[in-house]
Amino acid sequence: MNHIQRIEEALEPLRVRLNHHKLYSTLDSINDVKIFMEQHVFAVWDFMSLLKSLQNQLTTTTLPWVPVVNPATSRFINEIVLGEESDVNELGEPKSHYEMYLDAMLQVGANTKQINTFINHIKEGLSITDAGLKAELEAETLNFIQFSFDVIATKKPHVIASAFTFGREDVIPDMFFQIINQSKTESNTFSKLIYYLKRHIELDGDEHGPLSLKMIEELCKDDVNKWEEALTTAKQALQHRISLWDSIARRIQKNTLVEA
Repeated sequence: MNHIQRIEEALEPLRVRLNHHKLYSTLDSINDVKIFMEQHVFAVWDFMSLLKSLQNQLTTTTLPWVPVVNPATSRFINEIVLGEESDVNELGEPKSHYEMYLDAMLQVGANTKQINTFINHIKEGLSITDAGLKAELEAETLNFIQFSFDVIATKKPHVIASAFTFGREDVIPDMFFQIINQSKTESNTFSKLIYYLKRHIELDGDEHGPLSLKMIEELCKDDVNKWEEALTTAKQALQHRISLWDSIARRIQKNTLVEA
């Protein structure tokens, strides 16, 4: 059994919990989807910082330019940045996936005030924690994005890559399949959200996911300590995702009781 297989095996119980989470079956109405999107948008946003951190670590983003150590890894990261930061939406317009998600929120009538307030505080120079507190984020949502920035703060490429790969690229297709298959969102009202989800399934499942595993192998090589740190980070990333899903499911169920 190689290192990747060992990590995948160790993560399987967490992935099973994630793929069978009760959240997916609670997305029955447009209000449920709104609640989901209003919290999930923060995960869409902080993904870009994980990615850009890897770009800073694994490609040359400073002057004067010098050749990178691993051109293959550099190409992979730059390809993902291209896809995430300047993909095309369903109309063929260049947009980041974050902007596509905001468009999808507006289409369903989800409230974008909290994420916009949070981003404005970030632009003003506030820390992640202070911006989250001022924007009154849910504890689990703030914990989720704070974990991402704690990982980034390690400045260890293999640790950041682990959170990126095992916490995002390697699980996103499965999660989004569950959202599409179990929730009742196949409607023109959700066309932008469906496009966003299917686009991620296409990119992450067919291209980015397999390549990100190769990136982990390249960064960890035969260093046992790096592989252990990668495994620990991967477990924490999935646990934070489960906690975020728990929180969103509780919000939806609470709202359903109020409406009843």
